[in-house]
Amino acid sequence: MNSRRKAIKNLMLGSVAASGLTSFTMEDNETFRKKLKGNINHSACRWCYSSIPMEELCQGAKDIGLKGIDLVGPKDWDMLKKYDLVSTMCNGAEINLVDGFNDPKFHATLIKNYTEMIPLVAKAGYKNLICFSGNRRGKDDETGLKNCTEGLKQIVGIAEKNGVTLVMELLNSKVNHKDYQCDLSNWGVELCKRVGSENFKLLYDIYHMQIDEGDVISTIKEKHQYFAHYHTGGVPGRNEINETQELYYPAIMKAIKDTGFTGFVAQEFIPTWTDKLAALKQAVGICDI
Repeated sequence: MNSRRKAIKNLMLGSVAASGLTSFTMEDNETFRKKLKGNINHSACRWCYSSIPMEELCQGAKDIGLKGIDLVGPKDWDMLKKYDLVSTMCNGAEINLVDGFNDPKFHATLIKNYTEMIPLVAKAGYKNLICFSGNRRGKDDETGLKNCTEGLKQIVGIAEKNGVTLVMELLNSKVNHKDYQCDLSNWGVELCKRVGSENFKLLYDIYHMQIDEGDVISTIKEKHQYFAHYHTGGVPGRNEINETQELYYPAIMKAIKDTGFTGFVAQEFIPTWTDKLAALKQAVGICDI
């Protein structure tokens, strides 16, 4: 009889999981939000929910306890403020992902863009502004480091003056961003050392770095002082961060917490569920250690 009850229970749990429901998503939002422990400052990347109108996303984010939304530029800052949310990682100064600081021919445009954007970020009360290395296009590691350092040093003083951190994202060059130069944490850390400012750090994207180098928890423990921000994502596929993928996010979040990190962790997976906000809610629950 006990074995039968256990089997029935397992079948029921399997049906719940298959339907996309979990103990997190089945709770009403108010109960879920009140249970958040406060050890992780939760956010989510705007582009992953581009099919959802901005105001609806803001309302949904607020309902499940997010502190803000990532990769939001000036045109949507008023909407964030309406819902008492912040732009946890501002964008809008970059050219794109492939034309970055590692090529001097883009420096003039980038320096102009960032010189104008940094004070806007500060005026809005935000702290982080994203930037990118750009693609290699045949440049070796040393050349890319030298060029990035020269370009970034021309704007990092403005960032210091305004209390804004320039954050370069680590992206994988194996699957998603072929030829991207800042694709390993060691390269990014070396760039931080050369720029030599607390106002230039890295965005450690857990999904991307699992693909290109692995050893996620050890890297976080050893190099956390260079990481200003974190992104999530399921590996493989960049979808939900639940049992469908290979990373165990509660342990990763514990490692982040144990470093004393007080910044933001943003969900950057592409939801496969019909109810995309329910998928986001599940991910927040998984990461709320």
